Amino acid sequence: MISRRTAMTYVAMIGTAAIGTLLGTTVGVQAKAGRAASFAAIDSDHDGTLSLDEVKKAAGDLFDELDTDHDGTLTRSELRRRLSARAFAAADTDKDGSLSKDEYLAVVEQLFKAADVDHDGTLSPAEFRFALALRRLIH
Repeated sequence: MISRRTAMTYVAMIGTAAIGTLLGTTVGVQAKAGRAASFAAIDSDHDGTLSLDEVKKAAGDLFDELDTDHDGTLTRSELRRRLSARAFAAADTDKDGSLSKDEYLAVVEQLFKAADVDHDGTLSPAEFRFALALRRLIH
């Protein structure tokens, strides 16, 4: 005999699978398509890689979108947990409690360089896939 908890787990798993089947796809397939679409949207020259300029352009666009009060800076609340408190403090070089666009883009550049594991100056789709912190700052 199985426990009630185990039974409920099975029911939840079956229900999730059924919903995916009814929608004609699975969450994993949707997530993969979303990542591919975002990569393609950022890759403005369509060369199959992301340059620092392309990533900074996407990050700048997101910065402008997140800057809801249009003061040219992002507060922690405007960033909506896209950066940890520690990363925010490190990025806030003038210690004014907000990030200017230059401070924000400096973090983006730092994360880009960290994600560029083969040091060729671009991000391949595989490098981009694993650059979670960077992806949070560009889309």
